[in-house]
Amino acid sequence: MVIVVTDVGRTPRAAQVGATRQQILTTAERLFAEQGLYAVSNRQISAAAGQGNNAAVGYHFGTKADLVRAIMRRHSGPIEALRMEMASAVEGSREVRDWVACLVRPITTHLASFEGESWYARFSAQVMTDPAFRPIMAEESLATPSLRLVVSNFRQCPPELPDEVLAERGDMLRTLMVHVVAERERALAEGTATPRATWDEAATGLIDAITGLWTAPITRS
Repeated sequence: MVIVVTDVGRTPRAAQVGATRQQILTTAERLFAEQGLYAVSNRQISAAAGQGNNAAVGYHFGTKADLVRAIMRRHSGPIEALRMEMASAVEGSREVRDWVACLVRPITTHLASFEGESWYARFSAQVMTDPAFRPIMAEESLATPSLRLVVSNFRQCPPELPDEVLAERGDMLRTLMVHVVAERERALAEGTATPRATWDEAATGLIDAITGLWTAPITRS
């Protein structure tokens, strides 16, 4: 997906600043996805983004945490629109699979819209596995109205699960979603074979797996 910054109604200086910010975001997302958040400094990002000023990242975004939030928000708009549309289509459903689809397909559809290589899934996996930045992912995700709506409806679907099982399976669900999507993105970038031919088919497989995980019987002691 190509993100276009329009110059209509903007001064040349404002347009230049906007283009610089977008270049930094794209570069940071790629480096974080490939190397991890801890391994990449703001100075490295500035240099890789072609900025003569090594402090360009700090000037435009502030701290590394602020930069991570900005990358996530860059993608949250398109994903939010897709999820809200899907949630509206299944309003009132009490089928687990319907609401699992609302969790999975907005992300895979967004990734499928990119022209060429994407890095967002691998970036998300790096954020999720970094203790210093993982809370940012939770905060930013739950700040979106569509996700709160989907999660609320999802938890009202059968089966009724004990609180400790809800928490456990919620962790499993998040891990499965993030890392399965990231591994597919990585395989596509490396040109290696994937179990499913398209992002749409990959979403179907992931929805099947999560639905089965959530509705699996509980072993009673």
